[in-house]
Amino acid sequence: MAVRRRAAVLGKPIGHSLSPLIHNAGYAAAGLTGWSYTRIECTESELPGLVAGLGPEWAGLSVTMPGKEAALAVADTASPVAVAVGAANTLVRRPDGSWYADNTDVTGMVEVLTGAGVRPGATVTVLGAGGTARAALAASARLDAREVTVVARREAAVDELRPVADAVGVPMLGAGWAEAAARLHADVVISTVPKGVADPLAETVARRPEAVFFDALYDPWPTPLAAAAAAAGFRVVSGLDLLLAQAVGQFEQFTGVPAPREAMAVALADARRQ
Repeated sequence: MAVRRRAAVLGKPIGHSLSPLIHNAGYAAAGLTGWSYTRIECTESELPGLVAGLGPEWAGLSVTMPGKEAALAVADTASPVAVAVGAANTLVRRPDGSWYADNTDVTGMVEVLTGAGVRPGATVTVLGAGGTARAALAASARLDAREVTVVARREAAVDELRPVADAVGVPMLGAGWAEAAARLHADVVISTVPKGVADPLAETVARRPEAVFFDALYDPWPTPLAAAAAAAGFRVVSGLDLLLAQAVGQFEQFTGVPAPREAMAVALADARRQ
């Protein structure tokens, strides 16, 4: 009999997540019979208890909003990048039963932005100051950004990110949400805010044919801001692009085998057409 192994994505809301389609397609393509990947609705406060109650068949967890900081807190050990950003999107079960935290959002974001043409020395605007914004700061550091401006609805949220910027070694400025429209002139704009928050900015986008816009959302797609950026000449990448890139890293950590990236990409492309 095949050994039963389980993984899941945690978050709230979680019903829209395409992670099960990607990971399960990968299991099938890699011949990993007995493996399954599901969705579990889970708030930040519920995450510690849920993780503590999982049996030995659980190989790993993907963590999305709002649980990325809680995921790091429940881990026994963590990667340097997860520690630096103070958030984890990946929990891996070690053979001794302990949990290891990582942040594949960072490597995934670097891959997506590099593919969109981002080069060293760019200026970056990050909309939002949550867990994904932390990954954006680390990705900006790895891309040798000249300067990053974090635009947040709360001043305190910007202050909470300053230790992250210092840890990853990227120059960071803060701005209030009233300045958001003016900050869209950067070489790279990364939106990490929840659905609907950035929609009013769509009316303020100026033409920027050499700029890159990345929206961490993918449901609905395109967002009004992404559509406006595309119309203004931005090179636009989406949360779906990041979803695949970060899932590849998770798959390999969960299973210990190379990810069948093409099969996972096909599953995602099929889902996008539906």
